[in-house]
Amino acid sequence: MKILGINSSPRGERSQTLRLVRAALDGARSEGAEVELVDVCKLRIEYCNACGVCYAKGECTHKDDFNEVYKKLLECDGFVIGSPNYFRSVTAQLKTLIDRMADAVHCQLLLGKYGCAVATAGGQAYDEVLDYLNRIIVGFGASYVGGAGGAPAIPGSMDEAERRARELGVDLVRAISEGRRYPEQDRVHEEMRSRFKALVSMNRDIWTHEYEHWKSKGWL
Repeated sequence: MKILGINSSPRGERSQTLRLVRAALDGARSEGAEVELVDVCKLRIEYCNACGVCYAKGECTHKDDFNEVYKKLLECDGFVIGSPNYFRSVTAQLKTLIDRMADAVHCQLLLGKYGCAVATAGGQAYDEVLDYLNRIIVGFGASYVGGAGGAPAIPGSMDEAERRARELGVDLVRAISEGRRYPEQDRVHEEMRSRFKALVSMNRDIWTHEYEHWKSKGWL
């Protein structure tokens, strides 16, 4: 089983978010999973320019580090995404990665995978990032196992968050092993498939890659 950890804090080894991502990966490793950490802030990932080539051909025109991370996401069984709260959302580096994954949303390419999130903030606002990442993970078609957050400014908060993150990593592996179902999330997945079935069908003459993908899945 492969678990990918994605850290999007630009603070390097000083990052408290990185601390939580590593804790989650440690928990996954303790359950026998193979883990890998990716720091997106060390990579060159260009902004999405909305050219639509990925819809038509299944590839991106940018020649940067995005494809390396994307390939790892498509090949892993589960993943952990971590971000500090930067003015009520994730970091720009993570948002750039997410925006480049539009084809994954249209084709629901993470369907059957499991994800979780960790976040940090100056106060309790880490929940804003966890809620956002919850919606993003489910929107990609994956199942959201849970989240863990902490605030370095609150005494004892990060120690507790690190403990929860480690437990989250354990639970992520167990959810994958069990093929755990989340009925509320399954309903969202059904709604997403219905929405993109209509969208892809409407654009079948120009989004040829996505149309063929949907046909191959028996969804059209």
